[in-house]
Formats: sequence, structure tokens, C-alpha cells
Amino acid sequence: MKLLKDCFYLWGQTPMSHHAGNNYKLPGINRMDTAEGCDFFGIDRTFRVAMATGPVPPFDMESQKLKHLKEVVWAAIGSGSVLRNNEGLGDLPEVLRQAEMFPNISGAILDDFFNSVEGFKLNGKIARHPVENVEKMRDLLHGFPLRKLDLWLVLYTYQLDFAISDYLGLFDKVTLWTWNGCDLADWRRNFEKTRKMLPDTPLYAGCYMWDYGDRKPLPLSAMKRQLADYRQALLQGEIKGVILCSNCIADIGLDTVEYTRTWLQAHGEEEVIP
Repeated sequence: MKLLKDCFYLWGQTPMSHHAGNNYKLPGINRMDTAEGCDFFGIDRTFRVAMATGPVPPFDMESQKLKHLKEVVWAAIGSGSVLRNNEGLGDLPEVLRQAEMFPNISGAILDDFFNSVEGFKLNGKIARHPVENVEKMRDLLHGFPLRKLDLWLVLYTYQLDFAISDYLGLFDKVTLWTWNGCDLADWRRNFEKTRKMLPDTPLYAGCYMWDYGDRKPLPLSAMKRQLADYRQALLQGEIKGVILCSNCIADIGLDTVEYTRTWLQAHGEEEVIP
């Protein structure tokens, strides 16, 4: 039996990293770390993703904080601001080293892997790494001696028309994110489009509780609709999980966060299709 709360992950990042430079016009001060964020929402699975503010290898201290969780997915390629990850294999060698020490590490994710529309116009590159680099990452993860590790991808709905078909088949699991809150009304259409592109790949819904794309609060009505859509998709077995973004906004007084927490308490014990 699998419960709805077992399908929820936290998008874990360093406190105050979303406030850096005030780019997203977030209120308040964020002190909650990833482990505290999981406890706050009552979930025990997380991604741990670097931004320009950190962390930097070695990741031992961060992995130690998360060792009590059931599942941790480290970023081999962090956010677009992590320029060190644009070379070689990114942080994958360090992620593999962590996986040797911490058995709850189940894989690696590539964040902000495909370019934004503006970034593509600027440098002409679709992705941060060529296909052959991703193939090598996948092979290293699948060939990990202690257990097979999964390769995950962050995919934004605005990237669905990009020429990325050569990449998509390399990933074990794909997370689909809606960057602009106004586009959440089109989630079902975008999900079905993604499913046609990836008929056999497990899909996960990225869930923002702030409108990062438009740099403003996400209306509570949009949050309610978003969670209702994801719940329906989970109960029908269309998606395998939901990723809450993030501990970095969970303690700054947002009504969307409080609603999500209460919603999880109300629905977390529901059975879903494994």
C-alpha cells in the first residue's frame, strides 16, 4: 500500500538562497533548512539542490543532516547559477561519493538543464551539456556498484517545444514544472503533451507555492487548483509524485504554504496507485 504523502518530495535548498539579490521579490527571512522543511510538511523524501549560495562539495555535512529520510536525490547539476556544473560531469562524482556513504541516496537530478528562451537566444545552446555527457552520467548512475541509481530531469512546460528529443530518452524520471503561475490553468494540456513525448517515463509534478516566473505571490485559488489537479493525477496513477518548492519559502508567512501543509494532513493517508 502506498499513501499520498509517500509521493511527496521537498525541493531542498540552502536557506535564503531564494532571497538572494531579491530577484523573486520574496518577503521575510528564511531560516528553515531542508531537513526542517521535510518535518514541517510531514514528508520524508527530498531533493538537495545547489544554488550559487551553496552548498559546494564535499556534501558530507548536508547528507548527514538528511540521513534519517527515506529518500534523497542529490543534484548532479544545480540551478543555472551554479556555473561550476557547466563543465565535465558537474557534481556527479561527489554525488556518487555520497551514495557510497548514505544508502538513502537514490539518484541524481539535473536542474535548469535546458536553457530558458532568453538564454537560448543569447548563446544558441539548448542544454548545459551535450548528449554524450548525459549518457556518461546515466551509465555511471546505472552502473553504481552498490545499487542502481536513477537519473532525473527538471523540465519546464515552456521548454516542451524545444528540440530536446535526443535528450529525453536518457532520463529515468522527469519532473515537470510550471514556471509562471498563470500557466497552471494549462497544466492538464501540458501534462498530456509531455506524456506523448515520454510515454513510458515516470512523471512527477513540480509544485511552486510562489509565482517565481512573475515574481509575485501565487493566488491561493491557483494553489488549491494545483493541488487538486496533482491529487487527481496521483490517484489515477498518471504521475508518480509531487515536489514542493521549497523549504526556502516555507517559513516566510505565505498562505499557500499553510494551505499545502493543512492539505497534506487532510489527504496524506489516502491510498494511491503504486
